[in-house]
Amino acid sequence: MTSYIEPLAQESTPSIIADKLRKAIGHGEFRPGAQIVEADLARKLGVSRGPLREGMQRLTQEGLLVSIRNRGLFVIDMTPADIRDMYLAREAIERAAAREILLDGDYETAGSALLAIVDRMAAAGDPAAVGELDIEFHELLVRLAGSPRLSRMHQTSIIETRMCIRALEGTYTARDARAVEHQTLAVAIRSGDAELADELLIAHMDDAIQRLTNR
Repeated sequence: MTSYIEPLAQESTPSIIADKLRKAIGHGEFRPGAQIVEADLARKLGVSRGPLREGMQRLTQEGLLVSIRNRGLFVIDMTPADIRDMYLAREAIERAAAREILLDGDYETAGSALLAIVDRMAAAGDPAAVGELDIEFHELLVRLAGSPRLSRMHQTSIIETRMCIRALEGTYTARDARAVEHQTLAVAIRSGDAELADELLIAHMDDAIQRLTNR
């Protein structure tokens, strides 16, 4: 397993530290509910506590870390309410992105690009690989809308999304279950069917919520 907590290869800055922590949380190196021990983390990263604290403060502001009085700093533990709220935000962003692509973008090219990821998803050999491609698909969908603000908002939820997708891995019994879902959505976009694409995105998010909150 790749470790994202290792000495920094360049000058230590709060931004670099925050980015490393985001990746560590998103890839499961720090599990939901895990305590962040400042002294240990500073030693592993090879940084002083000043920039480390500033980097951790950024993640606290983003909602990925939570400070509990008299206990310390912890990775968020996504409750069913948190999961529903996160997917509500993602749904709004991705529906807006798909609508922008279908109304003002080159939807045929966009759909083909998304289908290329679906092909890799169908050929993937394990749920973790499919999960990474799932993320890549949705990141590309939003990026293809050409809206820096939508992309920026989407990125703030991508770590929580990774946490959720890791939890979902065991709920898929067929290796290609997600590939089929994403293929249907990509085909709808490539064909220019805005209504169907919107319906599929809503159903896709609802399915994820159902799997996560009823395990």
